[in-house]
Amino acid sequence: MTTTTGTPGGTGTPGASGAYAPRPGAAPLGRMIAAQAVLETKMLLRNGEQLLLTVIIPTLLLVLFSSVDIIDTGAGEAVDFLAPGILALAVMSTAFTGQAIATGFERRYGVLKRLAASPLPRWALMTAKTASVLVTEVLQIVLLTVIAFALGWSPHGNPAAVLLLLVLGTAAFSGLGLLMAGTLKAEATLAAANLVFLLLLVGGGVIVPLEKFPEAAQDVLGLLPISALSDGLRDVLQHGASMPWGDLGILAVWAVVGLAAAGKFFRWE
Repeated sequence: MTTTTGTPGGTGTPGASGAYAPRPGAAPLGRMIAAQAVLETKMLLRNGEQLLLTVIIPTLLLVLFSSVDIIDTGAGEAVDFLAPGILALAVMSTAFTGQAIATGFERRYGVLKRLAASPLPRWALMTAKTASVLVTEVLQIVLLTVIAFALGWSPHGNPAAVLLLLVLGTAAFSGLGLLMAGTLKAEATLAAANLVFLLLLVGGGVIVPLEKFPEAAQDVLGLLPISALSDGLRDVLQHGASMPWGDLGILAVWAVVGLAAAGKFFRWE
């Protein structure tokens, strides 16, 4: 008489090789990345502070300054000037500020250390975080675009240029956000990320045109990633430029430097 045995506490069915299914082990890498990306996105969207940064503040700024004549935005409708800048602000709020704060506290509480010891490779974890940022940005852009159209926005220009600007802007801000989260303490990251957000909101050409600042300051402010992204989107969507190479070049430099520095100096503990 022959007998078969299953796994402890249950029964199993032997396969052709005599092994029992399902076999223990890690899920396929693609499935792990997708699951982690979904989790990261849900956590971001359920966080009240994150929603304030990524949705409420950009929406309020767009509606307020498009409806009330507070700042001289030049000829044409105010929303035509403001909408590209607010889109740039949305990218910065998610890829830089939100990601820096969330990752900084995950590092402090040991979440990153534990995830690094899981079957999910470290690069795959960062890939999942990047995917979460991209999904959130898509939702932001759709929402802000609908609101801008309702306010009378009439964009035009090269969609490929807009997409390239948004991708490079996301890469630049992600690198800077991860660099901050991986080198500073969580409390310092929280304070610094919010401070930088406010400073770049005021001095990055998002709401106030760079032409309103002194000439000496304009040259410096124009090299900031938020200024390059705002001006590039504005050149395309408001003025119909085909490809703003200067702004793209600035964003590319920030992206390379930020991501390289984050990869080198990021500490998981």
